[in-house]
Amino acid sequence: MVRNLLVRGMLAGLAAAVLALVFAYIFGEPQVGAAISLEETMGHAAEAAVASAEPEPVSRGVQSTVGLATAIGLYGVAVGGVFALVFAFVYGRLGTFGARGTAALVAVGAFVTVELVPFLKYPANPPAVGDPETIGRRSALYFAIVAISVLLAVAAVYVGRRLASRHGNWNATLLAGAGLLAAVVVVSLLMPAIDEVPAGFPAALLWRFRLASIGTQAVLWGGIGLLFGALADRALAPHRRPVSTAVA
Repeated sequence: MVRNLLVRGMLAGLAAAVLALVFAYIFGEPQVGAAISLEETMGHAAEAAVASAEPEPVSRGVQSTVGLATAIGLYGVAVGGVFALVFAFVYGRLGTFGARGTAALVAVGAFVTVELVPFLKYPANPPAVGDPETIGRRSALYFAIVAISVLLAVAAVYVGRRLASRHGNWNATLLAGAGLLAAVVVVSLLMPAIDEVPAGFPAALLWRFRLASIGTQAVLWGGIGLLFGALADRALAPHRRPVSTAVA
């Protein structure tokens, strides 16, 4: 069954990646193109001159089509597989939720933990924003907050389950959620801030790019949750016990 769910998760991830690709191409690519055009007109004349003298390894057209589709497709398949494994572990351990409800909860939790929390601290930046010399530090900080966010979410689930027997499911969920929120705020305040937006960069363009970036992730995770929930529901249907009905 786990293998069956894994295959369905990868298929759901691929289908959700197609939806995310459409969203990214419509809403994200125009912002990337505008940022690249702006970068060429800002204080990068020397770099542009050097780049124009050398052959471009991958053209902009390939990057915005085949490259974008390949990256999102591979990411969607990988995320879908991991999603299926997490679903198989938590299914039946989150109360009376069925396959669709469990998939929806896992999708929302994964999006908030893996995408939204790190994004609020270290949001995505378009071209012309960010110092190439600090990319290693920025990447390390981003992955660090992702790992911390995941660990805090796992701890919150554990604490919530322990409190449920004493305070009830609803109160335990509120207490665990409040503790998670407080911990995330503290971690965000303690981690170093990064602000490398150059002076004069259009705030509207930056906002549209970041909105498109998090929107693409929301479409991906939402698509995986909905599609996998439907596929998993069909896969698990034969293994459910039939509900007996009494005849008057």
